[in-house]
Amino acid sequence: METTNHEFHELFEQLGLPSSEQEIRAFIESHRPLPGDVKITEAPFWTDAQKALLKELLLQDADWAVPVDQLNVALH
Repeated sequence: METTNHEFHELFEQLGLPSSEQEIRAFIESHRPLPGDVKITEAPFWTDAQKALLKELLLQDADWAVPVDQLNVALH
């Protein structure tokens, strides 16, 4: 079984967000802290398409689980 390690900035690209290191930091700082009871896939700042993508990545693509989990930790 072959796995692909996705970089954190690639997740931002997949979400249609700016993906430079500085832009990622600014995004996280402007959206944290996410309340503990709010799932990353249900955060109010995502578009419906971004929510759907995050759910799909978590459910169907284990290769993306690590960067999605990293984003979850960073936002909480």
